[in-house]
Parts: sequence; C-alpha cells; structure tokens
Amino acid sequence: MSKSQVLFERAQQHIPGGVNSPVRAFRSVGGTPRFFERASGARLWDVDGQEYIDYVGSWGPMILGHAHPQVIAAVQHAVSRGLSFGAPTEAEVTLADLLSQLIPGLEMVRLTSSGTEATMSALRLARGYTRRDYIVKFAGCYHGHGDSLLVKAGSGALTFGQPDSAGVPSCLAELTVVLDYNNTQQLAETFAKMGSQIAAVIIEPVVGNMNLIVPTPDFLNTLRELCTQYGSVLIFDEVMTGFRVALGGAQALYGITPDLSTFGKVIGGGMPVGAFGGRKDIMRLLAPLGPVYQAGTLSGNPVAVAAGLATLQLLQVPGFYERLGAATRSLVEGLSAQAQAHGIAFSAQSVGGMFGMYFRAGVPQNFDEVMTSDQKMFNRFFHGMLAQGVYFAPSAFEAGFVSSAHGEQEIALTLTAANRVFGELAG
Repeated sequence: MSKSQVLFERAQQHIPGGVNSPVRAFRSVGGTPRFFERASGARLWDVDGQEYIDYVGSWGPMILGHAHPQVIAAVQHAVSRGLSFGAPTEAEVTLADLLSQLIPGLEMVRLTSSGTEATMSALRLARGYTRRDYIVKFAGCYHGHGDSLLVKAGSGALTFGQPDSAGVPSCLAELTVVLDYNNTQQLAETFAKMGSQIAAVIIEPVVGNMNLIVPTPDFLNTLRELCTQYGSVLIFDEVMTGFRVALGGAQALYGITPDLSTFGKVIGGGMPVGAFGGRKDIMRLLAPLGPVYQAGTLSGNPVAVAAGLATLQLLQVPGFYERLGAATRSLVEGLSAQAQAHGIAFSAQSVGGMFGMYFRAGVPQNFDEVMTSDQKMFNRFFHGMLAQGVYFAPSAFEAGFVSSAHGEQEIALTLTAANRVFGELAG
C-alpha cells in the first residue's frame, strides 16, 4: 500500500471525506488522491517520492512556479518580523497601491483572506449600494461557497435559483437568478423583465470553474451596457483570471471595466489572501466609512502580502505574459494535434496561462456544452497521465494552469506522455 493510500485512510478518520476541499478527494476521477510533500518550479513530489509535472499550480496562484526564490525570500523576511499583527502595515498599503495601479477598474481596494470572502463581501456591498436584493450569476461559474452563490439554475430561463447545497435557505436562493453563460438574448430578456430589481451581476469574465470557457465577443459588452442602463453593479470575479490572463486581468484583456472586481490566488503568491475593489463611490460605503460591514483579523496578513508583492513585481518583467501565453498555446496545440492523430474526439484552448481541454469535437461555450464532454474518457486520460508523471486537475470540469517555470522540456515531456496515453485510449 502506498503512503498516499495510508494517509488517505488515516485522514478519513477525522477529516470529512479525508480532504479539506472536496475536489481533492478524487471522487470525480476515482482512485486515491496524491499527498504531496514538496514542490519546486513546475514539479511536485508526493509522499511516495513520485515526481510530477504540475498543471494545477495550487489552482492558479503559482504563476511563477513553486517555491520561487524571490517569493520565498520575501516570506522568510516577513516571518522573521512577526506572523500577524491584526493592525495596519505599510506593506498592505503598498499592495493596495500596486493593485490600483495595475487593474483598470480598481479605484479603492479592501484586502481579505480568501477569494470566497472577497466575492461574499462584494455582493453585500453591491446590495448595500443599490438597495436591491436580487443578484444574477451564470450556470457553471463558481464564486466561492457563500450561500447566495451555491445556487443552481431553476427549471427554465428567467426562473429563480434553487439551493445547490444543503444548508442554503430556499428564500435566499430565490434571490439569485441563474442564466446561461454567453447567452446574450437571455441576458437582455432578464434585464427587460426585472432590471430595476437586480443589485448585481457576478461573472467569471473567463470561466475557469466548469473547465475553461471564453466569452463571445458581444457577451461581456452587452453585460456592461445593461448593468449601466439599469444601475446594477457589474462584478468581475477575477479570483482565477486576475494576473493569469493578463497583467491587468480579464478587464484589461477585453477592455471592459466592471464596477467591482474580486481577486485572490496570484496576488498572494500562494498564501491565503483575497481582495475586492472598484469604484470609489461604492467602496466608500464600507465600514468604517459607511454602513456596509466587512471585517477580518487576518485581512492584509503581512506574510501573505509579502508573497503577493514579490509575485506581482516579477509579473511586470517585460515579455512575461508573451512567454507564458506561448508556452500554454504550445501545450494545447500539441495535445490537440496528438488526439486528432489518434482519432480521439478532443479539443483545447487557452487564454494567457490558463487552458481547457475537453473530450468533445469542439470547444464549448457554456455549461450545457461542457457537460457533453466524455467524462469517462477524461478520467482514463487523467489516470494515464498521472502514471506518466503529469498532474492535471482531478476533474473534467476544471481549468489547467501553466507557469513561467514550464519550459520547453516540461512541455515536451508532457506531450510525449500524452502521445502514449492517447495511443492507449485509441487502442
């Protein structure tokens, strides 16, 4: 029995499902989750000593690769001065200044300890600003585990949501309207029907939580226009896309400025941190200036802020995103070519350092199309690649991530392994 198996059995005694976040349990793909003990660059090592090329990157933040020397040095320096103060520091002011400089729509920003806290707080702020109750989200988009966001679509278009988790009151879920991503007509119909009641629309501008879905050219523009017309707050959830698809996030990439944005992952360099921010007239409603309450003892934690500042400084090196995008395209183009050569229905795409791969003939544009992918084929591919030392997300419905540490060697080794696995699948 492997050490991972032993640890997983032990973990299930005192941790629900043996994991502290559900996708880690391998329930979607089957088998035993790998327990990791160290990482460096583009590589991971599990407790059994097996080495993997990593395309999860702690679900996005490791854009520089694992254990980058400058980030580690910044963290060590911060740790030596104290782990937490529960009081203001100069470093958090510097991070707020830098975020406002780099992100087009950030006039003011509030730090949190996670992306979930950021999205929950942004929605509360939007409701406080508009004095409205209803929010709109899109099927397949994930914005953390706040009650208003764990909501699935109703029985048809323009119907109110139903709880997607036990413990979420129906009366709260009914205040969330769930629409189809990339459906511009449905969006317009919803605003025509109830636009004056919509406090906010929250969206992943590039979806990473039902695999990678890219917005159609008119979808985000229409969303911006409708929110402006009806006085609803447009929230870009950039917890995953922020600094992943471009230096200024998806809003810089697509030239659309939201009213509020949420961030996490990369801005902490892998440490627990998040942020939300946007227009000054909205942000000034936060306590202690205004009536919308939000707080957190560890918000702006000095160790997490140090890791974030070191990471963001390195992302500004000229050519960083061009190289990152080129490496990611090389990966997805190679995978697509190999699958086609073996006669396997497969497609892939990328935006910046994010990528999606689907066992279906064409790239999907919404949740329903994602669900037509061959999940059983993905599961076989996942385990085949795992055996070859390549670690993809253990779910057919998660985006993947390439870091600046993924060089030509890592991409070539991945494609060599994929060629073997595709051959096995075709056989």
